[in-house]
Amino acid sequence: MTQHVLCEVSNCTYWGDGNKCTADTIYVVSHKGREASKSEETDCNTFEPES
Repeated sequence: MTQHVLCEVSNCTYWGDGNKCTADTIYVVSHKGREASKSEETDCNTFEPES
């Protein structure tokens, strides 16, 4: 299945043309355990800064 994941963090290793994430997998975590009520309570742990 093709997935389209968009990202605006241009200094990430996985950032591609058109704001597309090129990572094979995406790992999103919640600040409040296993549940979140809004996007501000989450982070993308896939992020790796460009070298």
